[in-house]
Amino acid sequence: MLNMWTFMCSQLLAMARCAAAPIHVSTRHRRRLEAIVRQRHAPQSLVMRARIIRMAGAGVGVRETARALGIGRATVQRWRKRWRASEGQPFAERLCDAPRPGTRPTFKPEQICQIIALACESPSESGRPFTHWTLATLATAAGERGIVETISAHSVGRFLREVDLKPHRTRGWINTPRDTGFASKCRDICQTYQLAPGRAAAGIETRSIDEMTGVQALERAAPTQPMRPGRPEQTEFEYIRHGTTTLIAHFDVATAAVGYRLGPTRTEEDCAPYLAALLATRSPETHWHLVMDNLNIHCSEAVVRLVAEAIGFGGDLGVKGQCAILQSMATRQQFLRDPSHRIVFHFTPKHASWLNQIEMWFSILARKVIRRGNFTSLDDLHAKITRFIDFFNATLAKPFRWTYDGKPLAA
Repeated sequence: MLNMWTFMCSQLLAMARCAAAPIHVSTRHRRRLEAIVRQRHAPQSLVMRARIIRMAGAGVGVRETARALGIGRATVQRWRKRWRASEGQPFAERLCDAPRPGTRPTFKPEQICQIIALACESPSESGRPFTHWTLATLATAAGERGIVETISAHSVGRFLREVDLKPHRTRGWINTPRDTGFASKCRDICQTYQLAPGRAAAGIETRSIDEMTGVQALERAAPTQPMRPGRPEQTEFEYIRHGTTTLIAHFDVATAAVGYRLGPTRTEEDCAPYLAALLATRSPETHWHLVMDNLNIHCSEAVVRLVAEAIGFGGDLGVKGQCAILQSMATRQQFLRDPSHRIVFHFTPKHASWLNQIEMWFSILARKVIRRGNFTSLDDLHAKITRFIDFFNATLAKPFRWTYDGKPLAA
């Protein structure tokens, strides 16, 4: 009889231990718990906790919850207790792990700051003939400086990532003063592009002109392998050089038609005759607007004399390098930009070749013909460029939709 009484008492005590205080789960929290359970990519530990609380809110006991989820009763009791104790806290925090003490930090904040400062110095200041730091050399230098006794490259990388420092990377920039007339020149060119269609209707021509130099005639040392399922086209790495050529081209802003000349050089003697041939394609009374960059051959003495003769200029051009219009590039550009002339030049600001529409067309030529091309000779290169330009003018020519209005891109 005593043994039976002892057994019943033990069972009652076990049931008392398994019995848990009721858990209240609001409707909003229940919906969020169900959403977590349905997520395919949610962490399994988070899903398990959400299921425990969801079942607790439905009145399921500790023993039944543990049996249904295949976990220990202690785990169920722990998360029911945490949910109850965290009443009033944000929902996400109620399902998170409790803060853990972890191990004591190996490096002091002062040491971490010194390592970061070392990474911002030039390696030459530490007597190293490097252009930039690596994590390994930083770790070695920190030990030599006495900042730390020893540190791994992994720890150095972790400290640098926390402050977003990347000594292995570099980016180019131009440390030159912005063209003093950048805003006005930029606005002038953009207005020239916007007015081109209307001017074309009135018989006024607008051209964008530039040169593409050093175009190589490269012949692949082995035939190109065509693409196959699962494998892209394969181009032979080795090549045979057959020389280079220079493409001088103009782009009609209103119609997108391209004119060109292929030759070995890009000099003053090449530029002026090219412009003369371009002007000769229209009547002598035609007005022109020519957009180009600041290359010296675009405002050379030969170009100034050509324009002066074409517009019937009767003034004194002076002597190159000495006086009057021909004195310097600035005076020659000022003459060529004169809006009262029949032929008006529009020069892009310095470091702003992206304003020249012919550069956009050059990129099309490079992508479609040159970059993956195979040229057995200079004549073959010339022939393929010529065929592409003829094809472009016949089927692809379409004016660029110019949306930039000349305002600064950044404050």
